[in-house]
Amino acid sequence: MWTELGLDLEAHDALLGVLGQAYGDIFLSQKNRPDGMGYFDFVMSEVHGLRIRELLDEKEAGRKIIGSYCVFVPEEIALAANATLVGLCSGADFAMEDVERILPRNTCALIKSSFGFKLGKVCPYLESADMIVGENTCDGKKKAYESLGHLVENLYVMDLPQVKSANGKALLKSEFQRFKTAVEQLTGVSITVESLQQAIKTVNAKRAAMHRLSSLRKSDPVTISGLDALLANQVFFYDNPARFTESVNKICDELEKRIAVNDGVFPARTPRILISGCPQAVPNWKLPWIIETSGAVIVGEESCVGERGTRNLTDDSGTTIDTMLDALVDRYFQVDCAIFTPNHERLDHIQEMVTDYRADGVIHYGLQFCQPYLMESMPVEKALEQKDIPCLRIETDYSMEDVGQLKTRVEAFIEQLR
Repeated sequence: MWTELGLDLEAHDALLGVLGQAYGDIFLSQKNRPDGMGYFDFVMSEVHGLRIRELLDEKEAGRKIIGSYCVFVPEEIALAANATLVGLCSGADFAMEDVERILPRNTCALIKSSFGFKLGKVCPYLESADMIVGENTCDGKKKAYESLGHLVENLYVMDLPQVKSANGKALLKSEFQRFKTAVEQLTGVSITVESLQQAIKTVNAKRAAMHRLSSLRKSDPVTISGLDALLANQVFFYDNPARFTESVNKICDELEKRIAVNDGVFPARTPRILISGCPQAVPNWKLPWIIETSGAVIVGEESCVGERGTRNLTDDSGTTIDTMLDALVDRYFQVDCAIFTPNHERLDHIQEMVTDYRADGVIHYGLQFCQPYLMESMPVEKALEQKDIPCLRIETDYSMEDVGQLKTRVEAFIEQLR
């Protein structure tokens, strides 16, 4: 299987070894985990196994695989054209020396990671994709895709609005129409009213399952760790949609029973943390692990790999392709990415999440050199301070070199919350 994808087998096996060790140390050492997490443990043990075999079987049957790096890429359109959309690897350092021959050293870790996995030939999701979809959600990505285009065969870049205006919404609709045409050309399948309706329902069901899981994290004691909830948010991007939805709902059934008998994974009145900011792609578990081994529990993620990416559903009442495209535009236009200026909606939403999830404090997570979220971190901190909500700003990368320093800062913040 790996040979047909052209992976570097030695590097790939080494990466899986590191990933497996980290997963065991971080996730399997947790106490009293929900039984339903066994499915996600299996998924992670087969992260470069069973799911890749499924994708290759789909390709053999004539289905196209589309890889993406962003929640703005509409999965509904891919599904409606008989394609599978999967998230691509961008959550760990790999082949950094090679990357820094192409990109400046002060490029954000997420962008450098995406290049590292390609240059190192260790991401089977990337190598199995028939189309790679990029987007200009920041200047770094926008310029980096010019270089990535020389490394992949079929790179498609979406132009996203920077201002939430009528013109911005019109741009997003034109880009979704252009994406629809490109996907139809890739697959040779024309999107129909029926196929788009079904695709919207499939993705809505997946997001609704995550909404349900998120709402159950409001309980005290908390019945699922932030690490396990983050894992579900991460698997959201590459698992089979129907199977993922069923698995998350099974966990929710279990959590509801636990809530009824006050069976928590952390004691009642454990300090409750909301993480806000940059996305945390697999296997970026450093900061959540530090937080939950320092005496607090994470109750929500205001992040693309979290509520920002899943909280809104699409109106499924449309009866024409055009009205359904309008519904998709309305849904995706609500994503409050730091790309937008001004971005008051995000400030409001962070405060709403603090109230809804009964968070005692917010840790704002920014990747080094991620200018949009680092620039917004200070207004976020100021807005929270005005509401007497404690906030800690963290700026880090994917390396483990600063773990000790971060743990000291996080422990001091949690002690302040007590």
